[in-house]
Amino acid sequence: MADSDVAVWAASGAMALTGRPDGPPLVAPAGLVNAAASAAGSVATMTARFGTAVRLDGPALLGERAALAGMVRQGCVSVGGAARFERACDGWVVLNLPRPDDIAALPALLEADVDPQDWCTVSALIASRTAVDLVDRGRLLGVAIARPDEQRSCGVPERALVRGPVRSANARPLVIDFTSLWAGPLAGSILASAGARVIKIEGRNRPDGARLGPAPFFDLMNGGKEMLAVDFHNRADVRLLQRLIGAADLVIEASRPRAMEQIGIQPAVVVADTSTSWLSITAHGRVNEPDRVGFGDDAAVAGGVWVEDLTGPLFVADAVADPLTGLVAASLGAELLAAERAALVETPLSQVAAWAGRAEVNAPVHAAPDGDWHVIAPEGVVSVVSPRARVPARRAAPFDAHGPALRDEFA
Repeated sequence: MADSDVAVWAASGAMALTGRPDGPPLVAPAGLVNAAASAAGSVATMTARFGTAVRLDGPALLGERAALAGMVRQGCVSVGGAARFERACDGWVVLNLPRPDDIAALPALLEADVDPQDWCTVSALIASRTAVDLVDRGRLLGVAIARPDEQRSCGVPERALVRGPVRSANARPLVIDFTSLWAGPLAGSILASAGARVIKIEGRNRPDGARLGPAPFFDLMNGGKEMLAVDFHNRADVRLLQRLIGAADLVIEASRPRAMEQIGIQPAVVVADTSTSWLSITAHGRVNEPDRVGFGDDAAVAGGVWVEDLTGPLFVADAVADPLTGLVAASLGAELLAAERAALVETPLSQVAAWAGRAEVNAPVHAAPDGDWHVIAPEGVVSVVSPRARVPARRAAPFDAHGPALRDEFA
């Protein structure tokens, strides 16, 4: 980040989420401001190609969930509280345990009969293992764990895997959104705002976990989408999904590749045989590490988005790989909707983080008499503001609200 971007970082809300809870917010990492602003600019350009240009404050999106949930910076523990830095015997790892099943898997991860609530013992066991071994076991067990700086930037945050046949652009394209939580839903919501018809697919027995969080955040991510719940083990529902995919202009999906394969849907075949494009959001890549689990906080660290002070490594903002990837995916999705040929494109969370970079800048941060923080920027003294969020344009529809109508339409 250039010195002139210090003010943007301070005003984004993300800076207030970066640093130790008992210390000042940190100016580094610098590259995130330019990356988020660049991705938001691409969103506006690409959405205008098929519909209404969607203009967003990219840097402000990095703290949007925290603003709605009342989250604050926690240093070596993620803003959301599920991820933490731990020292292995040969370096640091990030262990992310957002689901009850992840916590239950700790004894298997550490190969020890340990109480997952006894974190002192858990930390001691982690310190006795190598970081590579822990990541390898996490991959096998489906636990999100990563080493800092695993992913090196290749210069672009996406990769085209398959090219399909020529396609015709539709006045109101159909997008099937299989994603949950943050990155994918953000991309889908942006395409809906641009004018696409977006149908959100949820498991009948496994709704989007974001439904359990702040309602305004779920509304921001999913307002304007049609809601369909399916049973992925039911043949009739799988046939319905196949018909939806066949009619779609674009599919957005954020599961491990084997999840689709288990129900007989192969994205490469879909793209090669139809005019449907497919946008795959993974943790670390559907080719190199297809079965590896990852979320916004650990994937960000794997991509190099973290900071360090004298006491150790710290998280940057809130699950920052998620909103960054959501912006990148929205731009890619809009480009695919306007493209002449269908394609299968992936954009992994850790690769987006690596693209965003970890450039650092030093600027003094001061405490004001009223308890607020200020940073010295070329523009002068700038206040470090709290995270802020957009106001949802509309409420998200209830679970399976459009199920009956969609089943009739695509029968």
